[in-house]
Amino acid sequence: DVGCGIGGPYRNIARFTKWDITGVTINEYQVNRANTLCKQQGLDKVCRSVQGDFMKLSTLFPKESYDGAYAIEATCHAPERRGVYGEIYKVLKPGAVFACYEWCLTDKYDASSATHRRYKKQIEEGDGLPDICHTSEVSAALKDCGFEIIHERDMQLDSNQETPWYITMTAGYNPLSQRFQFNPLGMFLTAWGLRLLEFLYVVPSGTSKVQIMLQQAALGLAGGGVTGSFTPMYLMVCRKPKK
Repeated sequence: DVGCGIGGPYRNIARFTKWDITGVTINEYQVNRANTLCKQQGLDKVCRSVQGDFMKLSTLFPKESYDGAYAIEATCHAPERRGVYGEIYKVLKPGAVFACYEWCLTDKYDASSATHRRYKKQIEEGDGLPDICHTSEVSAALKDCGFEIIHERDMQLDSNQETPWYITMTAGYNPLSQRFQFNPLGMFLTAWGLRLLEFLYVVPSGTSKVQIMLQQAALGLAGGGVTGSFTPMYLMVCRKPKK
């Protein structure tokens, strides 16, 4: 599991498949939290997290040692896709499959549109991303690293997507809904409410700034979703060729 966070997906996969899974994340807290949860759930014999940089996987694991790999909304944080895909390629056995779920710009993205550029910038700054790639760039990077593409598609376009993925980040006026924070009144109340709580030492200093940053990210995601210029659901399945 490349960029595993605290390991929620790999624990579920291990629980249902009994596969042995190793997760990699650069964050020490996430590693410790994941391994604690694995032990609490009785899964520590089949899955675990290790701390490391996914841009240097071949220094963490022997080459051609893994039967498969996947990444869920993680490799979009890589400074360069060929770098992380190339490292994944090195540690996979010949014939092994790699599947990933990417954040990408789509064919509807218009670089000449100030609105599209604003949404892109909000997503990048709010979610800590480097320059967001177009779907074609991601596919090309995988091929350049030696992978054979088996399947690729934008899953937000699937016919079973009855509710848009971005709906919870669009403005709503029900004060009991999380969508309330995205209307003008909700944005004002949330920001100043957190500042008041900071003043009263109820929440840590800087909480309101973090909230504003994440809120801007959500606005960018919603805008990208509404315009179709961005997808967080680009699926690619590829294989390392057999020797």
